[in-house]
Amino acid sequence: MKHITKTYAIDDLVVKWEPHKCIHSAICFHGLPSVFDPRKRPWVNVKGAPKNDIAEQVRKCPSGALSLQMNERA
Repeated sequence: MKHITKTYAIDDLVVKWEPHKCIHSAICFHGLPSVFDPRKRPWVNVKGAPKNDIAEQVRKCPSGALSLQMNERA
């Protein structure tokens, strides 16, 4: 089985989503619907909230399907 990783980036913040890990708890959507909305494509809008709010919500993902990467700005 091929595992896909999707990335959504803005400035130095990268949100990674690994769908095969997702348990569809909807914690991301209920906690920050301006960023995580499964009815939209793409379903992650990294411009929908301040980066700190996004990072805090991603850390609440129970399955680890969502993760963060902070890139250093060039």
